[in-house]
Amino acid sequence: MPRRYGPYGGAFVPETLVPALVELERTWTEARADPAFRAELTLLSRTLGGRPTPLYFARNLTRRAGGAEIWLKREDLVHGGAHKFNNALGQGLLARRMGKPRLIAETGAGQHGVATASIGAALGLETEVYMGEVDMARQRPNVERMRLLGAKVHPVTTGSRTLKDAINAALRDWIANVRTTHYLLGSAVGPHPFPSLVADFQSVIGREILRQSRQSFGALPDLAVACVGGGSNAIGTFRPMLRTKVALLGIEAGGPRGGSRGAASLSHGRPGVLHGAYTYVLQNREGQVADTESVSAGLDYAGVGPEHAWLRDSGRVTYRAVHDDGALTAFRWLAEEEGILPALEPAHAIYAAVGEARRRSGRERVVVTLSGRGDKDLEVVLGALRRGA
Repeated sequence: MPRRYGPYGGAFVPETLVPALVELERTWTEARADPAFRAELTLLSRTLGGRPTPLYFARNLTRRAGGAEIWLKREDLVHGGAHKFNNALGQGLLARRMGKPRLIAETGAGQHGVATASIGAALGLETEVYMGEVDMARQRPNVERMRLLGAKVHPVTTGSRTLKDAINAALRDWIANVRTTHYLLGSAVGPHPFPSLVADFQSVIGREILRQSRQSFGALPDLAVACVGGGSNAIGTFRPMLRTKVALLGIEAGGPRGGSRGAASLSHGRPGVLHGAYTYVLQNREGQVADTESVSAGLDYAGVGPEHAWLRDSGRVTYRAVHDDGALTAFRWLAEEEGILPALEPAHAIYAAVGEARRRSGRERVVVTLSGRGDKDLEVVLGALRRGA
């Protein structure tokens, strides 16, 4: 298995998984060249997913910033409430093409689990989702949605009981059931070809931004901003823009102010292997994966996709962290001033985008990928506000 992004990527997996990864890459390559596959993907993206999502001028948020215009790419309006649908649909169609009747997935915030459960139901595939106990407690609405959509949700009780451990559990399941099961990995992480495959399905975000920007204000954005956990909505935003002059900014979870390193692996990690790929990883001096901490379950991950690691080193994308209090502040800004409840994941990016807009002229445009809606986070946000966060 090759490394695809400079020194990063690869496939550091047990031998039993190599044939499945080879089959997945071959099926994906064939499907991309198949007009019937592309037509079905496009049709279901539109009729089930609700694409294209609009580009929205956030007038009141722009007024708050007092500088550049702020535009929102409304991925929160995709079926299921998040960008995760784009990748889940693509991989679900690949699983059906491979003749695998069972889907498994990991989830942190629950958005990918909901998307996978939706696609499993639509395509007639058995679906099981692994989710850490900590995340199940703070994302109860999405747990119930998955169950209502017919998925079986497995609580993960090992380790930190968050996204990292859910991925571990899903990988163990896949190893044991590889012949009948497709692991629908939710972010641009893991062994090759997952980072490339996920980025391919999510690149619809960036392609639409480029087209809609020309339609809306007659030019490309000056800056595109997206939150980064594993990094799927961000790589989907950035990849189509890499050969343009659009500046790119990825925002990680900084965690509690004055606390740990949060979950900002590109800001505080160092290269290592996590979940089958060589990338930036938060780790201790002995090389053990460090615990993470974030108000946002979807960004609470100790690694990042290998393409982001390469883009960081190359300097093409700038990455920095926003603390929990910044994300909660941006949540309230968007709710009270634009009538939109954002997920806590993109709230990190909203906070950074307002700061960037303040430093720019009114002739510039900043586009933020609003990767998910915030109804799943209401209990977390209300609890934080009661504590005075």
